[in-house]
Amino acid sequence: MKILITGAAGYIGSIVTGLLIQEGHSVIALDNLAQGHREAVLPEALFIEADLADLNKLDNIFRHNQFDAVIHMAAESQVPESSKEPNKYFHANLLCSIHLLDKMLKYQVNKLIFSSTAAVYGNPVSMPITENQAIVPPLNTYGESKLMLERILQRYSNAYGLRYIALRFFNAAGASVKHGEDHNPESHLIPTILKVCLKQKDTLPLYGTDYETPDGTCIRDYVHVLDIAKAHSAALYYLEKGPINKAYNLGSNTGFSVRQVIEATKKVTGRNIPLVELPRRDGDPPILVASYRLANSELKWEPYYKEIEPIIESAWKWQLEHPNGYS
Repeated sequence: MKILITGAAGYIGSIVTGLLIQEGHSVIALDNLAQGHREAVLPEALFIEADLADLNKLDNIFRHNQFDAVIHMAAESQVPESSKEPNKYFHANLLCSIHLLDKMLKYQVNKLIFSSTAAVYGNPVSMPITENQAIVPPLNTYGESKLMLERILQRYSNAYGLRYIALRFFNAAGASVKHGEDHNPESHLIPTILKVCLKQKDTLPLYGTDYETPDGTCIRDYVHVLDIAKAHSAALYYLEKGPINKAYNLGSNTGFSVRQVIEATKKVTGRNIPLVELPRRDGDPPILVASYRLANSELKWEPYYKEIEPIIESAWKWQLEHPNGYS
């Protein structure tokens, strides 16, 4: 298949690109490099530097390529920033996504895999989270923008015959041999802890110690980025079989608190991790843990990495080999 991947130079996008190339697909990798890294895109992919806001360039890409499907991963994704700059997030995550959808319609590309998020669930009413439970309002603009786009996809499906699968990620983590996390600024927990282990940061900020959890810190469901990439491949295969318009959780049924992740990282690295306790951040629910039963039943997907230590080990190995990231 010939596939367009947006956000292909990002953390998850680069690994999804690599896996699909390994499986024999032809990939055009699109990224504006605002957060992505050109070095992260394998040479076997045709890389195009472009922004989804550039309608002329986007039209040109579709005009000269006959895509079988699109994997849409390009997005702004910093949760704290999203609450402070909602205009930036609605522009990037909604308006630019609509530009992409309209080009797909114009050039008769009707299959889409959309990278959604656990943040659409807000403060969930029960755990583990299932796809059919009532969705309460998201706690931040990031989650709101993703949920709004999921609803737009359903409308496009009803009106225009778009076939889509939305994959709701629960804390991507870890690294492959060639690709890892290199964000600026870095807001994800595990790479931030590893920067402290490498003495690139003096202390680890611990946001909130008074949540209603066993140790007072947030609990999250961590999924290895390689497992997330395999879910995209599985979704692409499943979408080929017929019209599927549905969202699937990519979780592990298991949650780890921030303190548990810190202790596991100490064990993996053998390093000390000084902490600074700070107030809660806006938009952080106490617990996010997902059931992957539906993805297992229909996409035949389940996470290979179910313990936190192997996930941290893969990220630590990549960080040791790339202490300054891709640069």
